[in-house]
Amino acid sequence: MIPLRRRTMKRLISILIAVFVVTGALTAQNSGRSKFATDMYQAKHEMIIEELGLTPSQQKKFMPLYEQMEREIYQVNRNARALASEVEKKKNPTDRDYEVAASALSSTRVQEGDIEVKYFEKFSKILTKKQLFQLKRAEAKFTREMISKQKRKN
Repeated sequence: MIPLRRRTMKRLISILIAVFVVTGALTAQNSGRSKFATDMYQAKHEMIIEELGLTPSQQKKFMPLYEQMEREIYQVNRNARALASEVEKKKNPTDRDYEVAASALSSTRVQEGDIEVKYFEKFSKILTKKQLFQLKRAEAKFTREMISKQKRKN
């Protein structure tokens, strides 16, 4: 049972870091990027370009779509967090308030998946089958490296 909990915790931490990285990068992108957010955003994209071996032509077509996908995912998470924040700020939230916020938070992964599937179809017109496969691995590698760097700092 403990290995399952560790695996679940690692997955949760990975997801949270990925959300924070994307959130930070997109927030910075929209409002005079902080150095950290700019560096994270650029590092992720550079890793994807390198890991997938994108040609300059592929980069021009793929990266704007990828950034658009990230913005959509960010918005889904932002909306869910906003609902949760509203409930936390209420003095006497109702059961319905809790239900709506919990549902929004719980459905974010499904919505993220739907967005990724939508963009997978678009990406498949630009990337090779191998690159499509490598994309998820590159994203996971980036997240693992960020977790590792954070652990070394602490």
